[in-house]
Amino acid sequence: MREYNTYIFDLDGTLLSTLDDLAASVNHALRTYDMPEHPVEDIRWFVGNGVRVLMERAVPGGAGNPLFEDVFEAFRHYYMEHSLDNTVPYDGVIDMLVELKRRNKNIAVVSNKFYAATQELCRHFFGAYVDVAIGERENIRKKPAPDTVLEALRLLGVGKEGAVYVGDSDVDVATARNSGLPCVSVLWGFRDRDFLLKHGATEFISVPSQLLP
Repeated sequence: MREYNTYIFDLDGTLLSTLDDLAASVNHALRTYDMPEHPVEDIRWFVGNGVRVLMERAVPGGAGNPLFEDVFEAFRHYYMEHSLDNTVPYDGVIDMLVELKRRNKNIAVVSNKFYAATQELCRHFFGAYVDVAIGERENIRKKPAPDTVLEALRLLGVGKEGAVYVGDSDVDVATARNSGLPCVSVLWGFRDRDFLLKHGATEFISVPSQLLP
């Protein structure tokens, strides 16, 4: 594995195992409005394009459902209170981040998760190891647009040269491509190798320590 100066990470499915809390929040919101719930493995495939799209996939009729905004707000409220119930870093992630910081690397997280939740989760689990954390917000296009990556590079005060993007999904592969960065795809997240290969992934790691040369 090549050594880089700057590492930009996706959050859900890459650094943190968040699926159980996302699924619980989705199903709580659906249950509140007497809508059918979804198995966790189905919700795994709903995740990746931001929380609004997640709920559009979960709610019958999607955004066209007259109760959609109410269900979406119920999800938002519940998730902000329960995002730490079962969420944990994947095995080896903390050790990998510690070693990257020991080597004086720049580290950022860019996510399609709520901005506040992204900030809270990074602060809670990673403390000083993550220099910049950017989530979904109104004035910046979400991934796979390059905006969050470019904003992270700007805040870090570095350019694209010597930077790499690390993620677990097809959205991450496209984000890296749109940002002009090489992409490393992780195999412990929400998508498997065959799916990622079909969506253009070319470099893989199966444990976090493989990111270190």
